[in-house]
Parts: sequence; structure tokens; C-alpha cells
Amino acid sequence: MSQGARENLRKAMTEGLCTRCGTCVGLGGGRVVFEDRAGRHLPRAVEELADQQVERIWAGCSAQNVSFPTLDESIFGKGAHRDPYLGHAKLLAIGHCTDEDVRNRGSSGGILTALLLWLLETGEIQGAVVTGMDRVEPWRPKTFIATTSQEIIEAAQSKYIITSVNEILPEMERFDGALAYVGLPCQVHSIRKLQGAGDSSVRRVRYVLGPYCGNTLHFSSIRSLLASHGVRDYREIESLRFRDGEWPGNLRIRLRSGRLIDMPKFHANYLIPFHIVKRCLVCTDLTNELTDISGGDAWSPLYEKRGKGFSIVVGRSDKGVECLKCMEAAGRIRLTPIDASEAVRMHTHGFDLKKRGAFIRIRLRRRLGREVPDYGYRLGGFPPLRYALELVISSLFVVLGSAPARWLLERVNPRLLGKIFVRLRTIWKRVTRGIKVHELRS
Repeated sequence: MSQGARENLRKAMTEGLCTRCGTCVGLGGGRVVFEDRAGRHLPRAVEELADQQVERIWAGCSAQNVSFPTLDESIFGKGAHRDPYLGHAKLLAIGHCTDEDVRNRGSSGGILTALLLWLLETGEIQGAVVTGMDRVEPWRPKTFIATTSQEIIEAAQSKYIITSVNEILPEMERFDGALAYVGLPCQVHSIRKLQGAGDSSVRRVRYVLGPYCGNTLHFSSIRSLLASHGVRDYREIESLRFRDGEWPGNLRIRLRSGRLIDMPKFHANYLIPFHIVKRCLVCTDLTNELTDISGGDAWSPLYEKRGKGFSIVVGRSDKGVECLKCMEAAGRIRLTPIDASEAVRMHTHGFDLKKRGAFIRIRLRRRLGREVPDYGYRLGGFPPLRYALELVISSLFVVLGSAPARWLLERVNPRLLGKIFVRLRTIWKRVTRGIKVHELRS
């Protein structure tokens, strides 16, 4: 094991590249821990790692080297077509679960929850790696292996604050049975790298599933929202739901006093520029490209006005597509096929952030002499206006993410901020729509 791997791992932990996926903590044997989970949530080695541990962790680290062409070939086969925006996709559809209770509990159409229930009921898996909310500390996400339908249902719905899923790798290694794994793109990157390295911690994983992901937030976002409502101690939280109620859902925080803090999902998005995990700004994977099946919200006026919840569904591997077809035939889900252009149009805003903005930001970081991730491919040829727009966007993230801006944020009515954010977002999307569509079609 070269000293270079140890140095690379140090850089991943300390120089702005850490995705907080949890792999180093999970495989560190207690020698790596997350510090300040309610703050920066970064790993730190509390004891020197053995060479074998460093080698194993670095093989699965998603911070710096994630070669999509290499992983695509190992997962989907040699010569697999890779769409520059969607990744490898064999099936594209709009869908939802036919069980209304499951559908309502999910963030959109309940597809991922329905998939896990199907795989468990048919014996394809004996457990599912999912993330719910901790029962003892209900403000904190907790990853666990669900072995019953009820446990799977209880873990439904997105969590928009840091979840270090791969801390559970030792438990996955000990599990007696086949597993489905549900994770965000950066967490899935690590699982796929570990599978490629033949690591024993992922030998039980039969299916890899995951949601679309534009970004995740620090826990400071929840603390800030509470402070805006005059609540200074997050330990007053009795329950925390990020997409509760009818689609697109509400951020709902119930306090031990019985008080309810409730905001529409789109209004709560005002927290993003103030509390985003900066590493998300150089991630290029919106659609969870390395999964067997991924899903996201079907953002289209056609579906949004109907309510209830609709998902965009991407079947990637042969076994993933087969699973979706079997579920559809059994009446467990409904799918309406769409083409790639429609799938892209539903998330042009996200694709612009991930496939344009992220590559521009990576170039800027490289010119500044900072460490950057390597995804094994690059996109370029963006017009000058997009670079100019990125300077504005990146500057806003820097300014709004500062301590003074956050201090001011907590002294403004959050409902007013939410309404302003929705309005500004609508105007910005309309003004930039022509630029983005032109770029995405070029």
C-alpha cells in the first residue's frame, strides 16, 4: 500500500471533497469517527489506520475518483450506452405505486418503497438498507436494515439533511441474506466501487436503488428554521418529516410541546443556498446513474396539477428492468413510457446545476489550485453567458452561506422568505429557460 493512498485519503477528509457517505467510518473499525454531526459533519481519524484499512477505505471512497465509464462497463456491460444527462437507461417512465397508502407516505409516487416491498415479498431479498428517523433522537436520520414490510414503510420519504448511510457497512457484511441497498448518488458511488474491488462488506447486495439528488443540507438548516420560529434547542423536536402530506408535501416539525412548524416543500427550499453541503456543488450525478433503478419527482405541470404524487422511473440494469415489468404485470405499479428528451425536460434546472454548473465549478477550483473530483469524463463547450451566470450563482452560494447571512436569515419571517424564494426561482427559471434548453440540446 503506497503512502500516496494515505495522503489521498487525508485530502478527501480535509480539503472539501468529502461526500459524508460514511464509508471511512464504516470500514475504519472505530478509528474514524464523524465529528460535529449537528455542524460540519466531517470524519476524523482518532487513531492511526492500518495500511490494510487505508487501502480498503480508499478503494470505496467516493470523494475524489469515481470513473463513470469504468463503473458503467462493470455494472451494465461493455459498450453500454451512456446518455450524458441520464446515464445508462434501458427503461424510462412516469409511474406510481397502486397502493395509495404507500404512495402517500412517499416523497412522490412511492415507487422505491413499492420496489423494496416487492423484493422482500418475493424472496429476492431478506433485508433492505434504508434510512428512517431515529426513535430516540427524532431529529437525526438513522440507517438500518429493514427486514419487515412495516420497517420499509416507516423509512419511506426523502431526508434532506446529511445521512451517512455507509456507516452501516459492517452490519451489511454480517447480514445473513440478500440485500437491497437504497442510497444517494455519492453513497451509491462508494458501494459500486467496493463491489468492483470485491469487498466483502457489499457481497450481500443484490439490488442497488436510489432517488434523484440535487443536493443535501447541513443539519444547520433545521436549526436555522427552528431559530426563525423562536426555538433554540433542536432537542425539542418530537418528529421531523421532510415531504409530509400530499405531493409535493410539506416540511413538518412537531415539537415536544405539541407545536407544529409547517412549510410547503417549495417554500422550505429557501434554506438551500444558506445551508447546502458545498461538496454537492461539484457532484455531476443528478439521476443516481449507477443504480439498478432510480426515481425522482415528475416535475411537469401535467402531473403536478393532479397531486397525489408521480415519479420518473429509470430502469438501468437488466434485473432492474425485469423487476419493474414484473411489478407492472402484477398490478403493483403503473408505468407510462416516456423518451429521454421528456425525462430531461422535467429536470432541466437540475441538469443545468449538475451537468453544466458542476463542471464549470470544477474548472474554477482546479485553476485556483484546489483539489477536485475526477469522474472519468468531462462536459464542455458551454456559451460565455453560462460561465457568467455561474459566477453569479457561485458568488451567491459563498455570500449566503456565510455566518452573517445566516444570522440575518433567522431574523426574517420564514414564510415570507419561502414566498420570495418561490417567486425568484420561477422568474430565474423563466429568464434562463432558453439558455438551458439550448445547452441541453446541443
